[in-house]
Amino acid sequence: MGALVGLLFGLGLLLVWSAFFVPRAPRPVTASPGRTRQLLDRAGLATVGVHGFWTMSLGAGASVALVMQAVTATPPVALVFGAMATGVPWATVSARGRRRQREFALVWPEVVDSLASGVRAGLSLPEAVSALGERGPDVLRPAFTDFARDYRATGRFGPALDRLKMQLADPVGDRVVEGLRIAREVGGGELGRMLRNLSAHLRDDERIRAELESRQAWTINGARLAVAAPWVVLLMMAFRSDAIATFGSPAGTVVLLIGAACCVVAYRVMVRVGRLPTEQRILG
Repeated sequence: MGALVGLLFGLGLLLVWSAFFVPRAPRPVTASPGRTRQLLDRAGLATVGVHGFWTMSLGAGASVALVMQAVTATPPVALVFGAMATGVPWATVSARGRRRQREFALVWPEVVDSLASGVRAGLSLPEAVSALGERGPDVLRPAFTDFARDYRATGRFGPALDRLKMQLADPVGDRVVEGLRIAREVGGGELGRMLRNLSAHLRDDERIRAELESRQAWTINGARLAVAAPWVVLLMMAFRSDAIATFGSPAGTVVLLIGAACCVVAYRVMVRVGRLPTEQRILG
């Protein structure tokens, strides 16, 4: 009997030791996508690679710098315009992403209403979501068509929702998708009420945001005009060799760099003051 008690006591000590001192396998860490990847996804350019995007941006900047150098024979001016051209693809993709999210925000209440109608009509949740590929808004039909194809191929609702959320890359879409996932997992007894409440909330949010954006649009447009004006003048001066040669001197280069820095800082401040905060993807 004593031997059995000693054996059990030793086994207990061994288990305690293993819990504290045996190294555990590291947990897999999922790397979050970088800022450029998020920007491309938000703009609907999921097929464009990050390296390809930056290669195109640097190529555009180098091309413009070479052209301006050939026209002005003034390296500081060529470098400044080359740096501007490098940022043009980023600004273009960013504007496309904001426009895409704006289009999505206008149609999400309609999507939620269609889902609620399909559920009331007796469709299952996957069938109601798949039907949006045919009867949903035009801007969202490709994403829901791909969801229907994925669900028919695999029969797995959760992974199909994950791919749908990845393709949409939209904060409101994240909320809708996660709401559907929860309703599917815990039961759809409150699904109709949840969809109606979500639709009302999205409509109220969109109405308020549209009013604020219409009132503050002049601030952003004024910032863009104020920043672009001196550089348009400088571009016009580039065709007069006697005037543009001034910026080739050390003093002219300093003035050019200070002006560029002031424009960047002022533009960022004015845009931040005038632009409404955008919803972040906390579920993406």
